[in-house]
Amino acid sequence: MKFLLSCVFLMISGQFANAAFPEKPIRLVVPFATGGTSEIVARSIATGLTSQLGQSVYVDNKPGGAGNIAMEEVKGTAPNGYTLILGHVGTLAVNPALFGKKLPYDPNKDFLPITLIAKVPNVIAVSRESKIKTLSDLVEEAKKNPGKINYGSAGNGSAGHLAMEYFSAEAGIDLVHIPYKGSGNMLTDLIGGQIQVTFNGLPSLIGQIKGNNLTPLAVGSGIRSLILPNVPTISESGYKGFETSQWYGLLAPAGTPLAIVEQLQLNIVKILQSKEGSKRMLDDGATLVGNSSDDFRKFIRLEQERWTKVVIKAKISID
Repeated sequence: MKFLLSCVFLMISGQFANAAFPEKPIRLVVPFATGGTSEIVARSIATGLTSQLGQSVYVDNKPGGAGNIAMEEVKGTAPNGYTLILGHVGTLAVNPALFGKKLPYDPNKDFLPITLIAKVPNVIAVSRESKIKTLSDLVEEAKKNPGKINYGSAGNGSAGHLAMEYFSAEAGIDLVHIPYKGSGNMLTDLIGGQIQVTFNGLPSLIGQIKGNNLTPLAVGSGIRSLILPNVPTISESGYKGFETSQWYGLLAPAGTPLAIVEQLQLNIVKILQSKEGSKRMLDDGATLVGNSSDDFRKFIRLEQERWTKVVIKAKISID
């Protein structure tokens, strides 16, 4: 009887503890530098959760190591819901193929998926001043001058790095990768002509495209972007079946109580369904999702299978 009463007490205590969540600020770790698509998504979610939960949710950028540094740090934090991480196609699907046994975390065992937040098309873009005006121009110029066209990305192992290596392999061209510590400085150099091209997430580019500083050549998604309807996909530009997009989701360290995971998932769905919470991401060209934890887990597995094949086929490596 005493054992039974103890079990009941523990269950009730656990329910009250979860019901009280959150009692203090929540840290949302972003494994990349400021100024990129990941920060746009993270800050939209952080602002919405702050309003929904009544506690501050703040963004903490922890760049480095293709996202591995932040992932390793968060996997070792207490699984109590107060430290979360923004998951990404690179850290969850590509890095396992790139780093293999050297990866300092297991994306499937060390983290608990909460929800897939958004999918974002990658866009190949050049400076408005560039003589390259179409994707065909880029490929033609690259074949005439192998190893002489530089492309910038937000860093080694970033989605832009991987996307351009993937496309280069498909197009049979040789471009030189210039990694930056985030998208901000990279875009400044692209506009200024220090580098010639990028293949970055649309949210980080759309302001400069609308400001007439960048020319989009093609989008990497399977269908055209609603906010760039006149820009062709890479698939319809002569590379049938080519598709690469960025995606972002929220994860917690493994062992986080399921009640907390469910609470966070439900609140994020509310944010994505609200006009105020979703406006910035939609205006920047994101497709919003907000699925279940289980569906997000299955999605990650499928993406891991797909990107393993891409990494092998394109012979992508971290330089």
